[in-house]
Amino acid sequence: MSVELLANRINALEESATLGMTKRARELSAQGHKVISLSVGEPDFKTPKHICDAAKDAIDAGFHGYSPVAGYPDLRKAIADKLRRDNNLEWNPENIVVSTGAKHSLANVLQVLVNPGDEVIIFSPYWVSYSEMVKLAEGKTVICEGAFDNNFKVTPEQFEAAITPKTKVVMYASPNNPTGSVYTEDELRAIAEIVKKHPNIFILADEIYEYINFTEGGHFSIGSIPEIKDRVITVNGVAKGHAMTGWRIGFTASAKWIAEGVEKLQGQVTSGTNSIAQKAATVAFNGPLDEAYKMKDAYNRRRGLVVGLLREIPGFKVNMPDGAFYAFPDISDYFGKSDGKTIIKDSDDFCMWLLAEALVATVAGSGFGAPNCMRISTAASDEQLVEACERIKTAVAKLQ
Repeated sequence: MSVELLANRINALEESATLGMTKRARELSAQGHKVISLSVGEPDFKTPKHICDAAKDAIDAGFHGYSPVAGYPDLRKAIADKLRRDNNLEWNPENIVVSTGAKHSLANVLQVLVNPGDEVIIFSPYWVSYSEMVKLAEGKTVICEGAFDNNFKVTPEQFEAAITPKTKVVMYASPNNPTGSVYTEDELRAIAEIVKKHPNIFILADEIYEYINFTEGGHFSIGSIPEIKDRVITVNGVAKGHAMTGWRIGFTASAKWIAEGVEKLQGQVTSGTNSIAQKAATVAFNGPLDEAYKMKDAYNRRRGLVVGLLREIPGFKVNMPDGAFYAFPDISDYFGKSDGKTIIKDSDDFCMWLLAEALVATVAGSGFGAPNCMRISTAASDEQLVEACERIKTAVAKLQ
């Protein structure tokens, strides 16, 4: 059989750049190579014990059956309480829909809001799946590119210039994956002022890295601005802040009619998400954040370590990220250079060459809408990070 027999929508999709590189790194590791994988966006910490204990209790209590499509009532209430406590967002449990990870939540919203031909403005650099999700919803992606000199952040002027009569959604992440950039309250209020002028535009705010924020101002949720509250869909989950990637719990918080649309779609596609994971997530949202803050402190220390080491590499331009657990250096100085065997044409070439030459797995910036850069995850031990940077520095010295 041939791939031509697959549906057009599948053939049109790009493979996830992060998952593709992770797969290649695992293949090399299986062959006996000592690969340092800094490609996947996954905490290297274990899920806190009190959350794991809650999952064990749920098993013993018999939560083995189908869960409600939108999530257990106690979890939806815990999320509503969390949003009120941490984000100044006033939503009731009926406004919350629990899904199988924040990724699922984002895809749900785009399917619910976007008609064929609708435009979705994406602030770039962006997480690799954003544009493909828009494609699946038969929308048109409109990229707003944040400049390196503005810490990769899109300005209000850029955003306003990208709006057309076909604009339906604007989506962004703060803290950002891949750059670690954080939009300040003032910057988001300026974005909101523009959205106020366009009553048919919705904001899809990805806040999955909320607890990994190193700025003095802290995290600000654009949905807390009353005038646009009903047109903001906040997406979050437990994966990053609580080190619960494999538990697959995300959620949307939105106006009731949007929540009902998401629930309707989910009821036909996945139904309710994992029952045991939901009970664990309830404890995560209700419980103390001590472990989350310890992890944040570790990520903060690592960002200083990695950025300092990367800035010692000739040709690398590196911003200091304000959140998340990534470094995003501009490596375009090496484009056109060669080690005598391989010519580096772009970031894809650079990252694949680096994996082969230095056994360090990173991700090309092209998949994030930033072809001059590459993403390095700092969710690894200090020892691994130091060795990886040393390997990179040694390897690139061979490029002339």
